[in-house]
Amino acid sequence: MSALIQSCYCVLFFFQVLGGLVWILVASSNVPLPLLQGWVMFVSVTAFFFSLLFLGLFLSGMVTQIDANWNFLDFAYHFIVFVFYFGAFLLEAAATSLHDLQCNTTMVVKPLLNDNQYNINVAATVFAFMTTACYGCSLCLALRRWRP
Repeated sequence: MSALIQSCYCVLFFFQVLGGLVWILVASSNVPLPLLQGWVMFVSVTAFFFSLLFLGLFLSGMVTQIDANWNFLDFAYHFIVFVFYFGAFLLEAAATSLHDLQCNTTMVVKPLLNDNQYNINVAATVFAFMTTACYGCSLCLALRRWRP
């Protein structure tokens, strides 16, 4: 059973690193709502790099050489990132829902997001949800390892 949990854990880490797609998609939409999507960009970039670092530590075997309570650190890391990513997912969903909001710019009324930006933001919202779900599953596995 432990080997199955370990393999699930590695797969979840891989999908968390794929959360970098959120960062790429939001950036490609030209960030029409910088106040909302700035936080999404910050969380996705930070989580992407720290997940890569964490995965590198585990795959390289450095965790056996560093004397620390890795089960607690794993739980704390996934809890913090899950909370931040859940907030980022909600903000990205809110930004996407403003598609039909009309803006008055120099006497021309146009939607806040054009169709291309809307489609990109929908994809970013879906990937943000999937990444949040992966962090939530990893959080449950980390809790299980920390508190047997």
